[in-house]
Amino acid sequence: MAISVQVQAPAKLNLALAVGPPDERGMHPIRSWMVTVSLADDLEVTRLQDTRKSHYAVLWHAEARRRREIDWPVSRDLSVRAHLALQQHVGRTLPVRMKLLKRIPAGGGLGGGSSDAAAMLHAVNALFELGLADDVLRGIAAGLGCDVPFFIGGGSALVHGFGEQVEPLDRLTELHAVVVLPDSVCPTGQVYGAFDELDRVTASRAGDVEVLARSGAALRSDSVFNDLAAAAIRVAPGLGTHLQQLGDLAQRPAHVAGSGSSLFVLCDDPLHAEQLAEAAERRLGLPALAVRGPQRLLWVRS
Repeated sequence: MAISVQVQAPAKLNLALAVGPPDERGMHPIRSWMVTVSLADDLEVTRLQDTRKSHYAVLWHAEARRRREIDWPVSRDLSVRAHLALQQHVGRTLPVRMKLLKRIPAGGGLGGGSSDAAAMLHAVNALFELGLADDVLRGIAAGLGCDVPFFIGGGSALVHGFGEQVEPLDRLTELHAVVVLPDSVCPTGQVYGAFDELDRVTASRAGDVEVLARSGAALRSDSVFNDLAAAAIRVAPGLGTHLQQLGDLAQRPAHVAGSGSSLFVLCDDPLHAEQLAEAAERRLGLPALAVRGPQRLLWVRS
């Protein structure tokens, strides 16, 4: 009988994001406070017999609120690349059947692909009883993308370097927010390119990330910041209008999620988030979701 694992792979919000200048490889070091939230993709992985070949399917979930064409080869999906990297690490094939149902929009700055990859690493590790510790999985994850190591543990964490350094935090016990999904595309590479082109002279905000993330004070919407916000708006100018409209509606600052194009506003409690999400859909005509966090990976094994 086949053994399967179902995992909910959560999205993330960057509550603070400081980006440093590029190194000789063109890579930007970051320091960020990341928190996983309840918007999630559904990943189902089934172990196959050792003689079988792996099969993968990446589809939109029926509940997905912002869909874009899945126009990339399945072999390039981060979840599939995670499986291949794990096979390479252990030096043998680990045949699986994977079905990924996506709710997290592609190219939305919410880390959906990275979360899927981390969930895949966990699922295959469990199915084949490999016994790899989280630190080992994070090492594999670091070769896949800068957000993937964070999602190995999820929750609330301080992330720095090129994403490979993750320090879990326990200060934040509850987060409520509204995530709004404009119909804009912000390719990460283009956003970082725009970041490099912007004419600015600013001091590093890495220390501000540390202070905010380690503070015991209640998180406020006006304390959130994102060094990539201006660059994302430069790549997708319509974001600036949506950001202003959302902030006016919420009567508090709205923020760009990661490298864009999603937006979010921090809320006081679940009711506030639900009411603001309904108002944003009605007034702005954009998909809006009330989310909570910090969210951990949710497992079901059958």
